[in-house]
Amino acid sequence: MDLTNAACKLLLFFLLVFCTSYQCCATGINADQTAWLSVNVSENPPRKIPKTMFGISFEEINHAGAGGLWAELVSNRGFEAGGQNTPSNISPWSILGDESLIFVSTDRSSCFDRNRIALRMEVLCNTDGENICPAAGVGVYNPGFWGMNIEQGKTYKVTFYVRSLQPVELSVSLIGSNGLQKLATADIIDDNVTNWTKKEILLQAAGTDPNSRLQLTTRKKGTIWIDQVSAMPLSTHKGHGFRQDLFDMLAELKPGFIRFPGGSFVEGEWLVNAFRWKETVGAWEERPGHFGDVWQYWTDDGLGYFEFLQLAEDLGALPVWVFNNGISHNNQVDSSVILPFVQDILDAIEFARGDPTSTWGSVRAEMGHAEPFDLRYVAVGNQDCGNKNYRGNYMKFYTAIKGAYPDIKIISNCDGSTRQLDHPADLYDFHVYTNANSMFSMAHNFDHTSRSGPKAFVSEYAVTGNDAGRGSLLKALAEAAFLLGLESNSDVVDMASNAPLFVNTNDWRFNPDAIVFDSSKVYGTPTYWMQHFFKESNGAILLNSKLQANSSSSLIASAISWKNPDNNRSYLRIKEIGVIDPTLVLYFLPMLKYKFLIQVVNFGSNRVSLKVSVDGLDKNSIEAAGSTITTLMSSNAMAENSFSEPKKVAPTTSQLENASNRMNVVLAPYSLTSINLLRKSNIVQVAGCNADLFMSHRNHKLVVLHRTMKLENRREVKVYVRN
Repeated sequence: MDLTNAACKLLLFFLLVFCTSYQCCATGINADQTAWLSVNVSENPPRKIPKTMFGISFEEINHAGAGGLWAELVSNRGFEAGGQNTPSNISPWSILGDESLIFVSTDRSSCFDRNRIALRMEVLCNTDGENICPAAGVGVYNPGFWGMNIEQGKTYKVTFYVRSLQPVELSVSLIGSNGLQKLATADIIDDNVTNWTKKEILLQAAGTDPNSRLQLTTRKKGTIWIDQVSAMPLSTHKGHGFRQDLFDMLAELKPGFIRFPGGSFVEGEWLVNAFRWKETVGAWEERPGHFGDVWQYWTDDGLGYFEFLQLAEDLGALPVWVFNNGISHNNQVDSSVILPFVQDILDAIEFARGDPTSTWGSVRAEMGHAEPFDLRYVAVGNQDCGNKNYRGNYMKFYTAIKGAYPDIKIISNCDGSTRQLDHPADLYDFHVYTNANSMFSMAHNFDHTSRSGPKAFVSEYAVTGNDAGRGSLLKALAEAAFLLGLESNSDVVDMASNAPLFVNTNDWRFNPDAIVFDSSKVYGTPTYWMQHFFKESNGAILLNSKLQANSSSSLIASAISWKNPDNNRSYLRIKEIGVIDPTLVLYFLPMLKYKFLIQVVNFGSNRVSLKVSVDGLDKNSIEAAGSTITTLMSSNAMAENSFSEPKKVAPTTSQLENASNRMNVVLAPYSLTSINLLRKSNIVQVAGCNADLFMSHRNHKLVVLHRTMKLENRREVKVYVRN
């Protein structure tokens, strides 16, 4: 056994364990079942789980972005949602004042070439004379996406463009849900707006109302044109436009990647309504927006290609961009004329990765990001493999992208889990939506997949139907079992993400989802909390484990080890100049505490007695003090969270009294359990080799001499010691 393998004994490990079969008719706790789980941390060879193993998949569905993660408060801010023909529908804008006081229409007079529609207000009343305006004025208001969340003390930036042949006097206000309470207001007075003029004001709220609206009113007779109205809270994440509470929900999952922007949203029912990246970059006022005809709502595309790349960077996750390959749900481009689409995608990659002096890299730089984004993965389409032109189109994209960017990993839509692909790919996309029993059984889906060839990207998985409710515990447990199987097969599965991610409670286009929100509140479903149990798996080491049970119930086991980093560590840097070529960097971490984790899914109605044995550790090496047990459970397998009970089903943690490397743990029915064992040791970490090495100070008696470092009973290594 070499030094690397010996050192693996002392890695921290994270055990993801078993599931019993689901019994839909069970009504109580039956006789206990017993299972034995043994893990040998000294068995070799270790296998590293990809750093990208678990991530998130974002689609513009359920108003996940528009009216959700993207913090813009105004819906249809450019008045383009009603189409390019005028007059047009301005919904959800509404008029303040009757027909004798104001006439509102649309025309094509905007100063923005790609957004020609503007709002025209002909004010018929005045401050005096026969037709006097109401004291509150007349005009228009926008309720946002089912109400704007305005919070006392917070500041909101309102931007709009205005034009008039007469001087203008406009009041810009944030109004409460009763239409009377002024939460914030400011007056705009300008004698010269004959040309389109940009106005920006800051409004600080004097009150709180989650169902507020933005009003633009006047009491001065004349005609006023208004366009591109925006209201953004200044409290977005890093000022990047992301609603902070929703961003935090994502960040807490520690995703290895984020896939965007879909999903069927990428394809469109018709190509004319597909996501076109070039129309989503540059100044927000110049973005035309588009109608997402799959999920049947308009988006102004404030959350565009650039913002998705920025989101990935802010999350510390790798971006996975899904692009349209000339195929929608109802029409497609023939491979003989696909090259303009191919060039469009090469331009997009240059936008993300190109030098700031390049054609498209300069556009990114002008948007405030001179440094390239870390784009390494692209997916050619979404669920398009069965279309007649897919393979022909795919090969045109593949050849062009690999020719220009050979390091980029390309994802095919065709399933390679049961047979080899007939075309080159780095990964293949795999989607599964099914009931709880089927999802549980699919934990073994990749057991017999060929160990050569492209790896799987399970970009969409979810339990649906009656088992799922609107996000049940049962759904989460079945999905956890599936993830255990993916983790065990992480030599052929590179990435996995649940879908859909978000839902605005006012627009359940797809059910269920991981995170539910409205204008002011948010909660995670059990599926969201289940994913927390896997967030330490990225980059961990898969260990050998064996599971036995005294019943016919199906059991699944997975064991991993993971490192718990200590940001306050002191260290010696040592360069090795002796028998091994690579430079060794040694970190000395006195009395470092680190964790062993055992995670268990009980998918049935039986209580299970789990007898755990961990081989390869010193006797009594586990500290009871500081060891904990965390459980996701409920007496009702169909239990769900809600705004009134946001953590009805959420992880709870308590101290584990009998913590040791030989112990018994009782698992509640319908539960996901994490057993956190604490160990204390002096260790030295050796980095700079092909793997991280951990050597125990107690076990190997590290001695540092003038130019020689000896590991007792091991080889001698010459070193150069520097403070």
